[in-house]
Formats: sequence, C-alpha cells, structure tokens
Amino acid sequence: MEKQKLPNSTTITVLGVLSILGSCCFAGFFGLIMGIVALILAKKSKDAYNEAPELYDGLNSIKVGKILAIIGIVLSLLILAMVILIGSYFGWDVIGNPELLNERIQEMQ
Repeated sequence: MEKQKLPNSTTITVLGVLSILGSCCFAGFFGLIMGIVALILAKKSKDAYNEAPELYDGLNSIKVGKILAIIGIVLSLLILAMVILIGSYFGWDVIGNPELLNERIQEMQ
C-alpha cells in the first residue's frame, strides 16, 4: 500500500515561513496569526498521523512547519512587545512616525 502525504503538510510549512516574514508586518499581528494557524493545522495533521501512521508520509514536513511557526510566533511577540514598550514610553503618537520618535529621543538627551 502506497503512503499518502499528510494533509496540509505544504500549507503548514508555507504558513510557518509566512509567520516569520509576517512578524515585521502590522506590529507582528500578521506573523502571530499565521503562526497560530500553522500550529493548529500541524496538531490536526499529527493527530491524523498518530491514528494511522502506516497510511501517511511526510511527518518531517509537519515538524519543520511547526518549528518555523513557533519561531514566527516568538518573533511576532517580541516585536509586539517592543511596539507596546515604545508606545507606552514615548507616547502612542510616535508609532509610525519616525521623525517624531527621533525628536522625542533628542529631547531625552
């Protein structure tokens, strides 16, 4: 019997990569969403594999996608924390306005 590819294995890997790339977009929200979706799909695919491992192939692809998603989530959370920290310290009006941020930094020196 020929083994079939695990469901969503390519999608999980792509979402994992997008979560890393998306961690820089919209204060990390895009990467966070992509990473969480990838983890949910990875859990479902791994459960399908655990039910019938003789039917499926490609568990390594799921593992790679899951690792990429975790990296993307961590990066997104770090960037989100940085945005919150800068916004609360320098004022929320500096978010998205680098000239005003530089001005506030110069005032502090």
